[in-house]
Amino acid sequence: MTTFTTTLTAADRTVTVPTGLFLGGSFRAGSDGETFTVTDPATARPLVDVASATEADAREALDVACDVADDWAATPARDRAEILRRLFESVTAHGDDLTVLQSLEMGRALPDSRSEVAYGAEFFRWFSERAASIRGDYRHAPSGSGRIITHHRPVGPVLAITPWNFPLAMATRKIAPALAAGCPIILKPAQLTPLTMLYLADLAREAGVPDGVLQVLPTHEARRVSSLLGDPRLRKLTFTGSTAVGQALAKTAAETTVRTSLELGGNAPFIVLSHADVTAAAEAAVASKMRNGGEVCIASNRFIVHEALAPAFTRAVTERMAGYVMGPGTDPATTLGPMVSAEQRDGIADLVDTALDEGATAVLGGERVTTAEGAVDPAGFYYPATVLTGVEPDSTIANTEIFGPVLPVQTVASDEEAVRVANDTPFGLAAYVFGERFPETLDVAESVQAGMVGVNRGVISDAAAPFGGAKQSGIGREGGFEGIDEYLETVYLAL
Repeated sequence: MTTFTTTLTAADRTVTVPTGLFLGGSFRAGSDGETFTVTDPATARPLVDVASATEADAREALDVACDVADDWAATPARDRAEILRRLFESVTAHGDDLTVLQSLEMGRALPDSRSEVAYGAEFFRWFSERAASIRGDYRHAPSGSGRIITHHRPVGPVLAITPWNFPLAMATRKIAPALAAGCPIILKPAQLTPLTMLYLADLAREAGVPDGVLQVLPTHEARRVSSLLGDPRLRKLTFTGSTAVGQALAKTAAETTVRTSLELGGNAPFIVLSHADVTAAAEAAVASKMRNGGEVCIASNRFIVHEALAPAFTRAVTERMAGYVMGPGTDPATTLGPMVSAEQRDGIADLVDTALDEGATAVLGGERVTTAEGAVDPAGFYYPATVLTGVEPDSTIANTEIFGPVLPVQTVASDEEAVRVANDTPFGLAAYVFGERFPETLDVAESVQAGMVGVNRGVISDAAAPFGGAKQSGIGREGGFEGIDEYLETVYLAL
């Protein structure tokens, strides 16, 4: 009998993880028996094969979701809240397993994976508290003709599509509000990193999530699951990923008027104003850039520094970036693991090569890893911590999301120019502003066209804060008080 589990060992820990589709409350093979391989980014060797969902599997998952939707919506909010709280406690209790699992399948350093476990778990705790506090409204019509009553109901079955760079948290910030609102959810994890979500599905079952309320469908061909957008029974799409893919999915979702929230690409500016504390700015800049090895949608991408501070800022960030130690993510000595794939590594390298051709200078790094060094296997997908200077606002690297450990510095002559350069992009996910004269710094922060702005801080993610972008960086918000609204419909009763 097939058990659909495998055992992985790393960092002195053995983790048992499911490898089947999680459909209707159990793990199973895909309907055509196909699998795909999850690769170890540190060595380029196979880790494990995972079942691949078909269109038929996706339709079956939607059938199941529709069957359980009314019962889950009718489940008392307090009961839903308690299940979510148990999930928070379970993720926290299994944090060591999840930490190792993420570093194995994604390659990143253990401290980054450990931080994501805490962050991802927090969405279950936060939305457990929101589940029992969904409010309506009662008021007199201004005309005096009657009463206006509003209440909320769950939108219905949800399709969630998540990226590879945060395999736990990008999913929990969708699953938690959906379950809190009373919606069943079908989740397609990224092909590169499905193991974390399959492990979570097992925890959800143990925490009491009813069969069919959460289903997880890994697949090697995304359109097999996104084909559900053509089914009018699906009522919500939530997607995190590239702008191009998100826009294409939204176009398809519009054909059946599916409610949509999108968290898309970014090109985050990190502005160092003329009156900034250089030491504090440099420390935050590296934290903002190097979290998760730079593979973060809100990572600083353009470092826009007043020319008077640029030399000192460059020296300070270079000193800090030089301290990163490359190696397998599961090695406790590692602070910079490999990139998630060869394609990702090569894209970063091509961007740096182009920047150098366009006149930039590499003051640190800037070359592909081609030989073994310490624990680094040259077959792995490594790229070193890199600092570039002489970057121009119209350069390729200043207008492309890097998604890697590359810190490009460009200079401006005034704070006004900094704002102008920062806003000269179709994206507006996150931004960072550093300055010591607070009124002026706040003026700049409010002038930057982004959905999230860090003021004198380089790390801004918080389950209790609304996460989302402006312009082509997305629609809607996740987390915060606003996050549950994406899964609720407002109903007006006229009396």
